Amino acid sequence: MSEAVSRYRDPAGESPTWRVLLTLVAVAFLAIVVILPLITVFYEAFRKGADAFFEAFQEPDAIAAIRLTLTVAAIAVPLNLVFGVAAAWAIAKFDFRGKTFLVTLIDLPFSISPVISGLVYVLLFGAQSYLGPILKSQGIQIIFALPGIVLATVFVTFPFIARELIPLMQEQGTGDEEAALSLGATGWQTFWYVTLPNVKWGLLYGVLLCNARAMGEFGAVSVVSGHVRGLTETMPLHIEILYNEYNFAAAFAIATLLALLALVTLALKTLLELRYGDEIAAGRKH
Repeated sequence: MSEAVSRYRDPAGESPTWRVLLTLVAVAFLAIVVILPLITVFYEAFRKGADAFFEAFQEPDAIAAIRLTLTVAAIAVPLNLVFGVAAAWAIAKFDFRGKTFLVTLIDLPFSISPVISGLVYVLLFGAQSYLGPILKSQGIQIIFALPGIVLATVFVTFPFIARELIPLMQEQGTGDEEAALSLGATGWQTFWYVTLPNVKWGLLYGVLLCNARAMGEFGAVSVVSGHVRGLTETMPLHIEILYNEYNFAAAFAIATLLALLALVTLALKTLLELRYGDEIAAGRKH
């Protein structure tokens, strides 16, 4: 029995050579795929000096792109927060017809290309659609405007919060809620003072991931934005245009903001996992 356990723990044999080799391969892979591109972004951004780096952020188009990205994230993330909490609460705490179908709909953006999701909104609200001319006659523009960008961003990011909370709430069960209700608490009081505090760290974890994806979304936004400089360009779109214009220093300078966002998200994610690892791990079982 002990020999079998020993073999299970060390499938490569008694020699640690294979383990060392696999570790080196993993480290090399991460260095090539993650660390080296990150270093390249910052190197290219500062290659022409700090003056060129900061000049990239003084351009009106860059300022407009940063402002639009923050605006879209400020709208999309709270919408996904409300939807994610409501959907997770309903799915994990109640039984109703269509629950499996609702879970499938939540997972839908994971299986559809962002470009396709953006194209769907163009077909629904574009100039050649049925709804587009009606909305335009009322002074409402969806495509090539802020509402279309927000809709596309919400669609590609709404699974993140819900999918972090559903397994966590299912793991916790309904015991705490039933106890609160038996003591006379209302449904809303049970939600605010029992359910929500129990999932607060998993919720924050989901919000971090949702915000990072919202700010970095490219495919869906590219389809619905129209690439109008200074109006409908988010940071990823602005980076693409600068790069296509061979303005590499400015492109990589703006890219450092998204890279810093990724690093901050990773740091916060790591801190959450270190401090509340058990609770978050339960929320990631999906």
